[in-house]
Amino acid sequence: MKNKKRTVLALDLGRSAGRAVLADYENESLKTEEIYKFPIEPVACQGELYWNILGIFQEIKYALRKAAGYGGFDSVGIDAWGADYALIDRRGALLGNPVQYRNTGTENFLREAEKFISPDRLHLLTGCGIRPENTVFRLLQQKINAPELLTQAQAFLLMPDLFAYLLTGDISSELSIAGTTQLCSPYSGGWSGEMIKALGLPEHIFPAMAQTGTVKGMLSEEICRELEINSVPVIAVCGHNIQCAAAAVPALDQKSYAFLHCDTQAVLGTELSHMIINAETASAGISNTIGLEHKILFDKPITGTGLLHEVRQALKKQGKDYQSYDLEKLAESAESCQRFIDIAAPAFSSSEELLVKFRDWCSESGQPAPADIADILRAVYESLACRFREVLEELQACSGQKFEKLYLLGEGVKDRLLCQLTADACQIPVCTGAETASAYGNAMIQLIVSGAVPDLFEARWLTAKAVRSRTYQPQNPELYHCYQEIFHP
Repeated sequence: MKNKKRTVLALDLGRSAGRAVLADYENESLKTEEIYKFPIEPVACQGELYWNILGIFQEIKYALRKAAGYGGFDSVGIDAWGADYALIDRRGALLGNPVQYRNTGTENFLREAEKFISPDRLHLLTGCGIRPENTVFRLLQQKINAPELLTQAQAFLLMPDLFAYLLTGDISSELSIAGTTQLCSPYSGGWSGEMIKALGLPEHIFPAMAQTGTVKGMLSEEICRELEINSVPVIAVCGHNIQCAAAAVPALDQKSYAFLHCDTQAVLGTELSHMIINAETASAGISNTIGLEHKILFDKPITGTGLLHEVRQALKKQGKDYQSYDLEKLAESAESCQRFIDIAAPAFSSSEELLVKFRDWCSESGQPAPADIADILRAVYESLACRFREVLEELQACSGQKFEKLYLLGEGVKDRLLCQLTADACQIPVCTGAETASAYGNAMIQLIVSGAVPDLFEARWLTAKAVRSRTYQPQNPELYHCYQEIFHP
């Protein structure tokens, strides 16, 4: 029996770009098309970085109109990044532009929070790894520095919930994105009353929780009239883009696996059937958040390809305009296992004097100085891959699992050298998934909600059919040993 065709629109918002992807499902086959992509950039003003929310919303409206021109769609879902939020007042209007998560100063409020609740208790209550950029510390900062805004607020909304609100009028927080705030209880699936009271945050601003895989609301009459489109449901897909990506991991066998979503920032994780929250996960900075079908995403953020982008920017300042493919080829030409860096070191967070910093690092750590840019790039590539191995081992130690396969998703799938070096460092096969994994997961969840696809396993089977995958077998077992000799002699 043939399936009725169903078309869904996935709005996938990242910290640097947004994309609109139409997914057509018919006769057990999935076809996707990216119909629109737009930049998302923070705006600097008076020493702060802000998100241009209305500009992003304008792009979303354009994407909706464009999707309608392709023949329409049956539903829409929105996924986005975590940490950042907006406040809306009692009239439903925005209380200013949301501040970007990379603004400095929240480290002080991490220490401020310890006056009210211990780090161990904070992790135990929320299951989240403690990081300065987490929403909880941003709200505490706002409570101390701008309490009048919290007083005026009716609700605080994370990015995917904010855009769903602007489209539908619904005020709620989807469970997976709420889980990233360090204010949500993974035990109850609701807000942590103990956390909110301990920090003295106003309880009334925390909206009702929307379960993943439910309907947020319908596109409003105002939106439909303006854009001349039909009203369709806005689905509460996993609001957190990493949770959407996890739903698109093409894991079909019974082997224990981890996944690496590798963009500018990366996340390494796995799915569990139960939470693991203890002193070991607190020490390692590992988070537990609830996702689709109540599976637990057990993960840790890590530096991704952003460092390669910084190298590219540093070279551009010298008049050398390399493309990503050129950097890969240069790194491939250099000798292996000659030097390694700490990719998370603050010195490497900016392109300013970056090439000099690499040479200084090698000199101070007793490693041979890089002779050219190829040597520097090789060090970055191999250090990234070895750092992935370190975090993989942390996940294994805390979960009690031995991973047999690593799925690599995101923009990193295009970089064959990074994929191969990751296989070499981790000494397990690396299988590539979708470059636009978050958009795939977003679409799959909508299809599950519609009843067109029965469950997550079937969705992953469809994704595996639709995405061309490549497997990288481990080759160089010495890579990680050389890295350990530098950092763990």
